[in-house]
Amino acid sequence: MTSTHEIPESEPVLREDRLNYTPIASSVTLARHRASRLIAEWGYPELAWATGLVVSELGTNALLHGCLRDRLFQVAVVLRPACFRIEVSDPHGERLPALRTADEGECFGRGLPLVVQVTDRWGTEPRTVGKTVYAEIDLKPTRAVATPRW
Repeated sequence: MTSTHEIPESEPVLREDRLNYTPIASSVTLARHRASRLIAEWGYPELAWATGLVVSELGTNALLHGCLRDRLFQVAVVLRPACFRIEVSDPHGERLPALRTADEGECFGRGLPLVVQVTDRWGTEPRTVGKTVYAEIDLKPTRAVATPRW
């Protein structure tokens, strides 16, 4: 985890979307586009780029390290008043992600550090079968625009 600040689970869910995907590379692209579109439609277009990046990186990790043959992975996006949460679940619970520094010229090992840079916290949660890797982005309260009094 990147932060000890926790968003209370009791905070109401404003919007939520969950979809299962076939473990193939094109599914990551579909999940990325869907999540980016949803957060923009939910009123946070400025988070669409970060959302797409996080879904792409966590989805690719699930595909490469967490998927089993004929087992789907799931992408969920959850909007609460104080944060936006992205979850990617896969059936391989014993293989947990870990931050590491990729060597120069290495093709892998840069995704999770990118997630850390664009989110406020990340972590893992066990499931009955498998695990969920999540990342959260704190939402800044919108400032009310003062209306001039004439």
